[in-house]
Amino acid sequence: MGYTARRNATRTSDRPLVRVIATLLVLCLPAQAFAQSKQADQELEALIPDSAMENPDAWAVDTEAARTVVPPAEADDGIAPDAPLPDLPGITIAWPDGSELPKIESLTPDPDIDVAEQTTDAAVNALPGQEEADSGRSSRRADADIAKVGKQVEVAFPPGAEGIAEKDAIVARFAGLSALKSFDDDEDNLAQIVRRARTDRELLINILRIHGYYDAQVYQSLGGLSAPAAAATDTPAPIDVEKVVVRFDLQPGPQYHFGQIAFGDLASTGPDFQTLRGAFKLNPGDAINSDRIVTERVNLQNALGETGYAFAKVDEPDLLIDHERREGDLTVPVMPGGTYQIGKVNSSLEKFLSSKHLDLIARFDSGDLYKRSEIDDLRQAILATGLVSSVTVETREAKKPLGRDPGTVDVDVGLTPAPLRTIAGLVGYSSGEGFRVEASWEHRNFFPPEGLLRVRGVAGTQEQLAGVTFRRNNFMKRDLLLNADLYARNQQSPAFEALTISALVGLERQTTLLFQKPWIFAGGLEILATRERDAAAIRANEPRTTYFIGAIPLRAAYDGSDSLLDPQRGFRVGLRVSPEISVQNGVKSSYGKAQLDASYYQPTGDNLVIAGRVRLGTIVGTAIENIAPSRRFYAGGGGSVRGYGFQQIGPRDTLNEPSGGRALTEFSLEARVKTGLLGGAVSVVPFVDAGAVDTTTTPKFNDLKIGVGVGIRYQTNFGPIRIDVGTPLNPSKGDSRIGVYVALGQAF
Repeated sequence: MGYTARRNATRTSDRPLVRVIATLLVLCLPAQAFAQSKQADQELEALIPDSAMENPDAWAVDTEAARTVVPPAEADDGIAPDAPLPDLPGITIAWPDGSELPKIESLTPDPDIDVAEQTTDAAVNALPGQEEADSGRSSRRADADIAKVGKQVEVAFPPGAEGIAEKDAIVARFAGLSALKSFDDDEDNLAQIVRRARTDRELLINILRIHGYYDAQVYQSLGGLSAPAAAATDTPAPIDVEKVVVRFDLQPGPQYHFGQIAFGDLASTGPDFQTLRGAFKLNPGDAINSDRIVTERVNLQNALGETGYAFAKVDEPDLLIDHERREGDLTVPVMPGGTYQIGKVNSSLEKFLSSKHLDLIARFDSGDLYKRSEIDDLRQAILATGLVSSVTVETREAKKPLGRDPGTVDVDVGLTPAPLRTIAGLVGYSSGEGFRVEASWEHRNFFPPEGLLRVRGVAGTQEQLAGVTFRRNNFMKRDLLLNADLYARNQQSPAFEALTISALVGLERQTTLLFQKPWIFAGGLEILATRERDAAAIRANEPRTTYFIGAIPLRAAYDGSDSLLDPQRGFRVGLRVSPEISVQNGVKSSYGKAQLDASYYQPTGDNLVIAGRVRLGTIVGTAIENIAPSRRFYAGGGGSVRGYGFQQIGPRDTLNEPSGGRALTEFSLEARVKTGLLGGAVSVVPFVDAGAVDTTTTPKFNDLKIGVGVGIRYQTNFGPIRIDVGTPLNPSKGDSRIGVYVALGQAF
């Protein structure tokens, strides 16, 4: 209908577009709409006469024929159904032929895609930013000093006199931050490598600036892109990403140096100025190094804190680079304030940890010059008590400085108590000692301050024990421990049986995981009554002998290792001496017992530590028959010679049971090899142990036993878990062929 209407309208007007619009209005709108106004547009007036407006119904009837569609078969104008439409007459605008349209500019190709589509080295002379190197790769020096960063990344430094002194530091930092070093050969494509190379180029430029090379240029290129053509065609084979090598050629340019260095108000410190200025170890003329600026700022801040300036501030340094002079002027804003001395220590919980006790723990006294390290040490010492979950140690100005006279600061300690009661359990097993279950309950502040009460019990194959322990940490002075222990124990080993009641009191300077101390000492008094019999008496079913023993156990040790539970380097040496008096069956005996332990740890590379141990012991002053079986020397087991049963090395009686001796010798050597498994937590430890026990007071080595084996260590937050499996090389009759040992910490 619309097509017909447009044709009829064409015959009544010379403006086709106007005629079409008018006809549509006539056909589609109600007649009343056209009768409401005679003020029509001239174009519409020519299309719609006034008579149509006066009598629209009659005029609309005349147009009804226009709505009638003549079927194509009945049409007499000869137009076929599939004939194209004739041009509409009256259209004067020329159809565009493209000559007048603006030229379409091609988009700039993506450099990543462009490079990824290439297959030859010649087609990839340089990545973006290397325009200077396009002709013949002039920036790639054949004599460059190449540093490998991963298997597919190279950094090329100028050689000889043009070289960079900080080469190793630059490579190390770049290796730690490089996006390319970790790219995945199986998943990354060439375009991804290109993107990462662009990022790494900017990274290298920034690293060079850190070291003072502000005019440095870095050129990057790809190698290993050429691929041989297939045998039957000239089509290159696909690029093997594993063979792609990204190379960065460095042209560092001149290294900038420090010009002027200013320190704000540091000169106001007067006689302390030279000492404080010396703590900032950068001077005019030194090569600029941003890392050094950060480090020396911290050193200056610490020096102020160690010289009494409790409230000193060192703001962020400002480095102004002058490219014309090739120098940088450095400003370090320092506001030292005045010096202070220590006043009082104030506890927030007097009944829990009193101010007097905190003052005892602190390494400073009232009136001492303020030192920030001593304030930090007090915080660590309070945490080491195990009584608090959090602690704050803040200094508060109590008196302002006056001229050169120092002010006073009080130390306010805020405490948050931790849970004080602990129930603990331990389950262990070894092939020589069998099972062992230990449980304990303790209250770490039962007798404030730091008065611990512990009740413990042991149930095992060879040992049963019940005991109570009182311990006072930081007794009378820092790190001094008062210990009192009362227990009853029943031991049933292949070597002896003993039912013992013992009381021990002593003083000890202890070491802890937070404060591993080099020098350790202990001394005390031990009194015990024990009923014992050796293996021969057990076999003969003889009664036990009662011993009353008094001893003064003494110990001194030096710990030069780097870890308490898992040493990697250093050494340890310790000596135990115990003068003892023994009375049994009316016979009084006196003797001295001594034992020397020494160990050494030497790292070899990043994944191997060689560890060695020696133990020597002797008992002098009486015959072995006068020494209670539990006080003699034995060897064998997880902490001795692995592969042998517990206490199974040494003299034996006529029934081939161990009887103990007066001389002890042990040696151990093991290699602790990190495997890299489970994030480096697992190590393999092959070992060899040797030991002997003699009835004489000096070693004879007549029956030296050797055990070998291998162990596994699993590193945890609190130390390694140890599992060792050993076997004896020269076992005695009755020795097991395999020994298994599980414990916490290294064997020594």
